[in-house]
Amino acid sequence: MPLTQARIGVLMGGRSAEREISLRTGQAVHRALLRRGYDAVAIDADASVLQQLREKKVDMAFLALHGPGGEDGTIQGLLEVIGMPYTGSGVRASAMAMHKPTAKALMACHGIPVPPGTVVRAGRQGAGRTRVPPAGLRWPVVVKPAAQGSTIGVTIVRRASDWAAALRRAHAFDQEAVVEAYVAGREIAVSVLDGAALPTVEIVAPGGFYDYEAKYEKGRTQYLCPAPLPSTVRRRVQDLAVRAYQVIGCEGAARVDFRVTRQGRPYVLEINTIPGMTETSLLPKAAAQAGIDYESLTERILQSALARQTAGC
Repeated sequence: MPLTQARIGVLMGGRSAEREISLRTGQAVHRALLRRGYDAVAIDADASVLQQLREKKVDMAFLALHGPGGEDGTIQGLLEVIGMPYTGSGVRASAMAMHKPTAKALMACHGIPVPPGTVVRAGRQGAGRTRVPPAGLRWPVVVKPAAQGSTIGVTIVRRASDWAAALRRAHAFDQEAVVEAYVAGREIAVSVLDGAALPTVEIVAPGGFYDYEAKYEKGRTQYLCPAPLPSTVRRRVQDLAVRAYQVIGCEGAARVDFRVTRQGRPYVLEINTIPGMTETSLLPKAAAQAGIDYESLTERILQSALARQTAGC
C-alpha cells in the first residue's frame, strides 16, 4: 500500500520509565506527519494497543516508543505477528541493541571498541560490599541498568562508598547492572539514517554528565554540530557508527553514542534503535545539519516500514 493511502498509527507512551519522553517524541512525529499530509493517528501503547490498532484501522506503525516494551523487540514482535509494517529495526536487532551486554559483546567481536566491563546480577552475594570494582576495573566506573535508556539509573562511581547505592539504583530498573570503565573524554553522538552516517554531534553537558535532566531540560546542555573533531577522528567515529549499525542489523534511523578520549580514541557506549525526536534530541539536530528538515526526517523513517514490507515480499 502506498504511504499516501495508508493510515499511520504513531505508537508512543508505553509503560517504561521513558514514557514521558516517548510521548514528546510521538506527539512531535504525529504533528510532522499531519503537516506532511499523511493520515496519522496518535496511539498510547498501553495494554490495549492491539485493540486500538484495530479500532482505528491502522495500516502501518510509526514507532516512537523508548525503553523496555517499545525498543526491545517486544512491540516489534507483536506487529510481526499481526503482519503490520512498522518503522525502524526488526525484532532481533531491537532486542540485541536494547540489552547492553549483548550489544557490547557483539560489537567487540567485530572489532568495534567498547569500554571493558562486566555484569552484576541483583542478589549476588557480597556484590555491594566490595571495596574494589569487579573484573579488575578501577574507580571510577559507570554503573547502569542493562536495558534502559535516557541515562535512567546510571551512576558514575568514583569511590567505594558510593558503590552499593549505585548498584541498588541500577537494579531498581533491571536485574542486571552493567559495570564498565569510565572513559574520560568528549561525548559524541553519530546518527545513522538508512545506513549512512549523519554529521557528528558533541554534547557539552553541565558538570560533564549527560544525565536525564541535561538531556531533556531545554537550555541546560550545549550541542555542537558538527562536532569540532579532527577530520581523522570524525571519519573514524562515523565509520564505527555505520559498522555498529550493520553488526546489530539496524534499519531506518539509529544513534550510536561514543566517548572520545583526549588522544582521539573512540569507544562505543551504546546504540539506540529508536532515537528521540524531541526538540532537544540529537537525531533531528544531525539531520538538520545534513539539510534534512524535521518533516523530511520523519518521512524518511516512515519509508523504512515500507522498505521492510517490500523486502519481505
